[in-house]
Amino acid sequence: MAGIIPSVDTAGPDVGVLVPVAVHFDELDSMGLLHNGRYQVLVERAWGEFWRARGIGGESGIEGDGFNVAKTFNITYELPVSGVGEFAVHLWMKRLGTTSATAGYRVCSADGETTYAHGTRSVVRLDCTTLTPVPWSERVREIARTIGLPEENA
Repeated sequence: MAGIIPSVDTAGPDVGVLVPVAVHFDELDSMGLLHNGRYQVLVERAWGEFWRARGIGGESGIEGDGFNVAKTFNITYELPVSGVGEFAVHLWMKRLGTTSATAGYRVCSADGETTYAHGTRSVVRLDCTTLTPVPWSERVREIARTIGLPEENA
């Protein structure tokens, strides 16, 4: 893939899904580049869109399996996003435990050819009342398998 040094944090184009995202003028810094803090926002929005499109999270986006919190967010910047327009976030599952999940991502061009940043994101599913970890549903496990979850982690 253009614009990236191969890494254990990246997946090939046959794994995962590309989710379209838009970069807007107010996300650019004084040099006309996407502000470093906005990459995480693009990734979070892409994950939210991915799960909501598959019926996870309910109307609010935070019901059931959608009620989860970030544990870690790692990012490596490869190339700056310069300007507004249509881009994508390439998402894939790396691991799905009982109550936690680790996913890989790439912030990339709309066609997936150029990588601007990549990394991993881990979350923990919580009970909305007790705020303690609870297991993922079987539906989440089924969906995770469609975006690269190895069977041994299912």
